Amino acid sequence: MNDRSSVLFVCLGNICRSPLAEHLFRRLAASRGVGERFVVGSCGMGGWHVGGGADPRTIAIAARFGWALEHTARQFNAATDVARFRLIVPMDRDNLRALLSAGAPADRVRLMRSFDPAFDPAAPPDVPDPYYGGPEGFVHMYQMLDDACAGLLAHLLDRGS
Repeated sequence: MNDRSSVLFVCLGNICRSPLAEHLFRRLAASRGVGERFVVGSCGMGGWHVGGGADPRTIAIAARFGWALEHTARQFNAATDVARFRLIVPMDRDNLRALLSAGAPADRVRLMRSFDPAFDPAAPPDVPDPYYGGPEGFVHMYQMLDDACAGLLAHLLDRGS
């Protein structure tokens, strides 16, 4: 495993939620002057979009908030990703189960929304997949990921990562 703290964001196809989380986390860490302390990546459990870019609506939501998102989708690889990343962060319970079934160690897998300091434990713990919905789903996704990425960064910095 890498000496720097390493985080892998995981969703279904690696075109909506996980690439946005990856780039939000990178931007947030860089803005705090700690970007070099982290190795950050993203992937999908499925291989449908491998080699393609992020969903145009994900790119549009990033642009709406003032930044460009460049991304190439890839699929989770249990052998290399588990060795490379200390923390694996799925966007929902389905991806969490798939990661555990693929051999990811349970003690290194934690749902994305669990890092949001304002998250209500009575609420659904998933970042909903906006793929089949309209633009409002992408705005909602952005807000959830922005809050959770801030909490994740605070968590890792508090741990001394």
